[in-house]
Amino acid sequence: MNPFKTYLLLAGLTALFGAIGFALAGPTGMLIALGLAVAMNLFAYWNSDKAVLRMYGAQRVEPQSGNALLRNYYDDVAELSRRAGLPMPAVYIMESDQPNAFATGRDPDHAAVAATTGLLRMLDRDEIRGVMAHELAHVKNRDTLTMTITATLAGAISSLANFAMFFGGSRDDEEGHSNIIVTILMMVLAPIAAMLVQMAISRTREYEADRVGGEICGDPDSLARALKTIEAYAKGTVNYGAERNPASAHLFIINPLHGRGMDNLFSTHPATENRVKALIKLGMDMKRRSPAANGFTSVPTTPMS
Repeated sequence: MNPFKTYLLLAGLTALFGAIGFALAGPTGMLIALGLAVAMNLFAYWNSDKAVLRMYGAQRVEPQSGNALLRNYYDDVAELSRRAGLPMPAVYIMESDQPNAFATGRDPDHAAVAATTGLLRMLDRDEIRGVMAHELAHVKNRDTLTMTITATLAGAISSLANFAMFFGGSRDDEEGHSNIIVTILMMVLAPIAAMLVQMAISRTREYEADRVGGEICGDPDSLARALKTIEAYAKGTVNYGAERNPASAHLFIINPLHGRGMDNLFSTHPATENRVKALIKLGMDMKRRSPAANGFTSVPTTPMS
């Protein structure tokens, strides 16, 4: 996203903080909430990546890991980073049966990529490379700052709105408005925060990351296969971290939520079928441009030890 959209997003989230503060304690509450929002913006810029990684219990992967699958994962991220012209990001693993992955960090020099244990178990090595190339494309395109800031702030707004819903209704304001009005207002603010995230994170971001990721790994077809596999398993496998923190759903390569009820408000991902079609077309175009070789060398899959 360009800087203007980023500033607009932060302004919108800050305004929501202020509205909730006003509903809780009038003008004084609004000032306190706005001060809190400024502090949260600063925190999110410097620490949102660490907060998201902690949220999912992500563990850092070292290059000398005793697990062959983790070593392959680390080595492939290192090679793909070189191909993309990026600094080596921190590499993390998350314990979850659902295959999925995301990238985070305020800039390419402070980036991290994370994959679930389910992703490493269920996909072959070429497909994993495609997924990580997609995540590195987010880093290269500088999407990750906006993605992690929105995850942090939207989650905080939802929590504050829920707090206001339970405790803000005990106060009638100076004009005598009823408690029920305050309660209803708080009930709709959390969904508004979710909708703001959905609108702010453009679906074109995923298409662009697919395109750039396909070029980085040199094998768009592997990424296309990975997307189909991830979506199939994501529908039937609960990602408990994402269900507890739905405002972070847009970080993942495929929506990790089940899509029930309010989860639909966080559906920032384009249809997987359309993404697959675009990747297949990209693969055909790459082969036409370079019939003999497109710069991709298939890496044999190493079974998990």
